[in-house]
Amino acid sequence: VRELSRRRQFLREHVAPFSAFLTDSFGRQHSYLRISLTEKCNLRCQYCMPEEGVPLTPKANLLTTEEILTLARLFVKEGIDKIRLTGGEPLIRPDVVDIVAQLQRLEGLRTIGVTTNGINLARLLPQLQKAGLSAINISLDTLVPAKFEFIVRRKGFHKVMEGIHKAIELGYNPVKVNCVVMRGLNEDELLDFAALTEGLPLDVRFIEYMPFDGNKWNFKKMVSYKEMLDTIRQQWPELEKLPEEESSTAKAFKIPGFQGQISFITSMSEHFCGTCNRLRITADGNLKVSIPSSTGTPCHLSGASEPGAAEIIGLACGQRRAARLFVISQMKNRP
Repeated sequence: VRELSRRRQFLREHVAPFSAFLTDSFGRQHSYLRISLTEKCNLRCQYCMPEEGVPLTPKANLLTTEEILTLARLFVKEGIDKIRLTGGEPLIRPDVVDIVAQLQRLEGLRTIGVTTNGINLARLLPQLQKAGLSAINISLDTLVPAKFEFIVRRKGFHKVMEGIHKAIELGYNPVKVNCVVMRGLNEDELLDFAALTEGLPLDVRFIEYMPFDGNKWNFKKMVSYKEMLDTIRQQWPELEKLPEEESSTAKAFKIPGFQGQISFITSMSEHFCGTCNRLRITADGNLKVSIPSSTGTPCHLSGASEPGAAEIIGLACGQRRAARLFVISQMKNRP
């Protein structure tokens, strides 16, 4: 920990000037970009979208591979050093391996990650690793196969578990497992998920249930960070708090002697807007400066020239608000 603190201090003292384009009026420097490769998904998770799915944008209005890479190059040139590929489900995009390989060539980009439901992961991961994929988040909300099918409205539990073990086998450490906790559905599995970290290099991240259009969210379904923490502490009172990056969205803990760790993403009870360093590009070419952005903040980037896109990015970042998640339950929020 002392060595890590010394390194952070050195980086603070020797940091290069950060791009004004990616700095907002509150001084937040956005160095992390999430790019949605597709709106489509091969699951229908209850907390994410309605059972019937969502209206899809016409293909002609979606970002092409060339546009994705052009925007990524522009963002990296301005100071982005981490890109995460998301969806929908990014691993159903046919050229995802090629996109990772092209991103890997961008000078200054230190991390290429993916957030996936894991269904196609075991099959694609060897190619993705060779192409340059360096970080993996896998969504898994239950360890009970029948409950998995109920939550995601599809089969596939064993494919997801195969993907997690393939990631471990290929040396990813930690393998992050995202678990959305919903009262009456899976809060009884908190201890089972935490126990996974005893022998596996996992970072199990318990996520507070957030509202999206069509997911029938209400406060009664939400299990707060403090309630989850209390449950786990009753089983493992020796649970230790870990240091975290200033811009981290997760509060990390470790059970002494366990190989992995657990984390809590407190989107609803203790929002982290004030230190958030993330930007998002949707599959249809809009820039979102925060999760709850619905209209107004997104900026159409597809088709823009590189200088024009840079101007749009700078304008959007500069207008970002201080904090918004406290009113998310009353807003429209795109699924």
